[in-house]
Amino acid sequence: MTTTTPTLPNKRFSLPFAIKVEPRLDAPAWLGPAVSLGAIVIALLLGAVVLKLVGGNPWAAYAHIARAAFGDIGVFSDTLVKATPLIMVGLACSIAFRMKLWNIGAEGQFYMGALGASMVVLIPIAPETAPGWITLPLMLVAGMVFGAGWGFIPGWLKAKLKVNEIITTLMMNYIAVAFVNFFVFAVWSEGGFQMSKTFQKAAWLPRLADFAKEIKLFRGLTTHAGLLIGIVAAVVIWYILYRSLWGYEIRLIGDNPRAAQYAGLNITRNTVLVMMVSGALAGLAGMSEIAGAVHRLQTSISPGYGFTGIIIAWLAKLNPLVVIPVSILFGGLILAGREIQPSGVPRLIQGIILFMLIASDVLMRYRVRIAWTANAQ
Repeated sequence: MTTTTPTLPNKRFSLPFAIKVEPRLDAPAWLGPAVSLGAIVIALLLGAVVLKLVGGNPWAAYAHIARAAFGDIGVFSDTLVKATPLIMVGLACSIAFRMKLWNIGAEGQFYMGALGASMVVLIPIAPETAPGWITLPLMLVAGMVFGAGWGFIPGWLKAKLKVNEIITTLMMNYIAVAFVNFFVFAVWSEGGFQMSKTFQKAAWLPRLADFAKEIKLFRGLTTHAGLLIGIVAAVVIWYILYRSLWGYEIRLIGDNPRAAQYAGLNITRNTVLVMMVSGALAGLAGMSEIAGAVHRLQTSISPGYGFTGIIIAWLAKLNPLVVIPVSILFGGLILAGREIQPSGVPRLIQGIILFMLIASDVLMRYRVRIAWTANAQ
């Protein structure tokens, strides 16, 4: 006699919901700021984990960064000094990225702008006895022209020969630094040191401390007129992008090059012009740094401003006005980083923020939707 064992039905476990990823037709206005804020929060949390793993106290480190950058009016003034060139390089990256031109060369354009502005003083183009209202405008124009010229080269190669602008702009950074080093070491070196002589006072951008006799609150404050130049530049770039016909062309070419070509827009000309404007803004940052903070040409005039500008542009979602507060945040990070050990912590946080921004770009392109379903029996 045989016994038959009853066969039990297979039960498959299933979740009561399904996750669906769908392309976004139109992102809501609040999503961009929310994604940027989320990227900063997650980056700080990941940075805290790394600090804890190396034996540090992450919350004490973050509290020290806040005090060292924003603790009182004096350190906040120093933070604004660091933020000033960041505003301009952030704008340089923003306008190029808006047209899908990946300018990774703001660092080199920054150096070339500093070189051009220095030539006004060190050749000299403006006599040493010339007043500031002559010397400073000449330095400003020279810095922008040199930066624009350095942006013209990859722009022309991209427009005419379809050369990848990421490669050309990145490689030209090293050429620009070497070019500046040549002049610092071989032509304008002061006593064999890695710097030129100090510029005359007429070539210094005015600081708040210069007006301390009239306003005692300004005593010891290092914020200089470059900040005002950066804010004006941000307003101008915002107006160009969102209130002018040329800005509409830039945005259209960036969003849909085929439609722009069909509409008769000159993509070749716009490519060259946008890269030149981007380079001019980065060159303006170089001029601002040597005229407002360093007061001489030297080898290390940038702690990576041009590369930090890339992160700032993405964090601001390419909005020129949002570049200002984001630059202040990163200016504080750079300033406080001099007192943090290990010294690589600020760069670590910047790198994590950039990584999180790139990863979170998925949320801007796709919508994640949860669809509830019945449990499978």
